[in-house]
Amino acid sequence: MKPSRLAQAIAALLLCGAGAAQAQLRLPSLNLPQPLGQPGLDSLVRPAERLLDRAVPGDLGALRLSGVTELLRRHPNVLEADPRGAVVVRAEILATSPAPALLRAAGALGFQVLREERFDDLGESLVVLRAPAGMGTADALERLRALDPEGAFDFNHVYVGSASAPLGGTAPAGGAAGASTAQGGVGLIDSGVDTGHEVFEGTAIEQFGCGGAHHPAPHGTAVAALMVGRSERFGGAAPGTRLYAADIYCDSPTGGSADKIATALAWMARQGVGVVNLSLVGPPNATLGRMVGAMVARGHLLVAAVGNDGPAAPPLYPASYPGVVGVSGVDRAGRPLPEAARGPQVMFAAPGSQMVSAAPGAPPYRQVRGTSFAAPIVAALLAQSLPRPDRAAAAQALAALARQAARADAGSVSNATGHGVVGAALRTDPARFR
Repeated sequence: MKPSRLAQAIAALLLCGAGAAQAQLRLPSLNLPQPLGQPGLDSLVRPAERLLDRAVPGDLGALRLSGVTELLRRHPNVLEADPRGAVVVRAEILATSPAPALLRAAGALGFQVLREERFDDLGESLVVLRAPAGMGTADALERLRALDPEGAFDFNHVYVGSASAPLGGTAPAGGAAGASTAQGGVGLIDSGVDTGHEVFEGTAIEQFGCGGAHHPAPHGTAVAALMVGRSERFGGAAPGTRLYAADIYCDSPTGGSADKIATALAWMARQGVGVVNLSLVGPPNATLGRMVGAMVARGHLLVAAVGNDGPAAPPLYPASYPGVVGVSGVDRAGRPLPEAARGPQVMFAAPGSQMVSAAPGAPPYRQVRGTSFAAPIVAALLAQSLPRPDRAAAAQALAALARQAARADAGSVSNATGHGVVGAALRTDPARFR
């Protein structure tokens, strides 16, 4: 019998060393990412009381494709599709911890260094190269790989929120949540958070990204509220816990790119954040894979939504990387969402529909649906046992959460819900806001 995803993650946490950062990548995904912040599924647009239905709205595949098409149409000068259809930043190639000789050879071919960063806490560095004038992005990538076949080069892929529909949240049925039991903090890599929303009153929020500017967004606000928010009618999974929030979108056409995620992960490592939520999806990427491996090796728990491309879709990343806690969503009856991904990458499931979360503007609470909103519940629950990175403590936190998970067969591991459903009581029903 093959070991479960949980067993593999625990083994990785306990046994991995420096070599864990070199984890092999899986086969590329052919899925097209959905542009976060663009009109469509990920914009919180309707009040909760008008979205009490159980159905999945529309054809999600068509909406994703149309969203990508619109994103590429609006920003052709800075974005393009790679050979597999995933959105990438035009003319940019990522080189992870490249050798100096490689950079010299690349410079001789006309490559230009755009940005260079050292991630000392993770033992990695990142160089963003611009392709020579007249050379296509895919050709530039192949040229670099030919120069150094053992090097880690890739496109600068763009990752997007994994919500399948705009609206929602969840809270204890008894009313507003009480004080947090977590002593450290929890991390969020997403779009901007509306820190002025009432659910964040009294909550310490450390922000990163966008050059210090703030760009509150519906997705980031809703996900953050499900983690640490609280008000008279709403409570997140770990209300009042310090939140480390990295905005990787910043209202930019290239927001959500792999280099920005890498920089945000390095910031989380520098801050010593034990658990980090990533409710975003995209293809495998060499830089992202190296950074994820380095974080896992340090004892961080990375929690990621598995996505909403359906049960038969190829795996999405970062949820499918080794050691990452992949999370799916269930409805109020505990049934897997029909649009949620299936597979061995699913470690847990949590509420992901028929629920309300915070939203910028008016009304201040709206419904949400999708694995994007299940993942933060799991992340916040784990953060209460792992305030700081620690491999042994991370393994214990995962095992403890698995023991609490509800499942039909205590010995089973499901491709739909993993080791079971957690946080079922953490659901704010839309009826509360009528």
